Amino acid sequence: MDVLARYEPLIDDYDAFAAACERPLPSVVRVNLIKATPERVRRAFDEAGIGYERVAWHPGLFRLEERGPGSNWPYVHGWVHGQEEVSAVPATVLDPQPGERVWDTCAAPGSKTTQIAGLMEDTGAVVANDDTLGRLSALRSNADRQGVTSAVVTNRDARKFSLDDLGFDAFDRALVDAPCSCEGTVRKNPDALDDWSEGYLAHVAGLQKGILRRAVRLTRPGGTVVYGTCTFAPEENEAVLDHVLAAEDCRLVPFESPLVSDPGVTEWRGERFDEQVRRARRIYPHQNDTGGFFCAKLEVTG
Repeated sequence: MDVLARYEPLIDDYDAFAAACERPLPSVVRVNLIKATPERVRRAFDEAGIGYERVAWHPGLFRLEERGPGSNWPYVHGWVHGQEEVSAVPATVLDPQPGERVWDTCAAPGSKTTQIAGLMEDTGAVVANDDTLGRLSALRSNADRQGVTSAVVTNRDARKFSLDDLGFDAFDRALVDAPCSCEGTVRKNPDALDDWSEGYLAHVAGLQKGILRRAVRLTRPGGTVVYGTCTFAPEENEAVLDHVLAAEDCRLVPFESPLVSDPGVTEWRGERFDEQVRRARRIYPHQNDTGGFFCAKLEVTG
């Protein structure tokens, strides 16, 4: 079964989309602002003879000519971190500020956690949570290599997360980079769709709703929650937002997408969603030569 063909009605140029999904993903690294600057990394790449191209929309992202971004010495020293280009979007949209309290609900292996810490100048607190204990070693390793000292690592079910032992009453911002069907990762994981089923979509959508609702509840009024998935399925994207908008005190706010993108869809297979979901953004592989992603920005109003 061609899983991705179900999205043909949503995509402007399905042939280009399908062709992009067959191509290998570019090798991209993000500059770790705690240890280096983009200029310092450029000099290091030049001195080491590493071919690179700066990503136009983000001064701290570089596409490398070589495969395997972990094979160069700036990576080993924690100056850069291998992170797919589209994966850098949600933390950019979250826009965390120095000194704030930020919750990364599903943090392992730590790419977005360390990006957030860098944007906050390694101040404040980044609570990096993941419910899978085995994944936390990768999170800790990546945080240590990049010199992050502001992260608090927790191993909990985000749907039941409590602030009781953290010493504060609410987060300023939260990132829900939710577990999903990973349809948008086929360029780097060609077998990502091998076990795909509509039943699994329903299962992960239930998890996503619970995590996003908890993030809204634990974020202060006026605070920001960013919701993202690496999937195309409206069941996991717009339908989840529609559920949370109806259940919690929040609203979707528009934002400037740094990449070419499409608005969220308001109807799918006979189901209609809150018109606010058009403020979310759908990023397709053929639009920017990246993986696929869905991103939405919520403001807590309660």
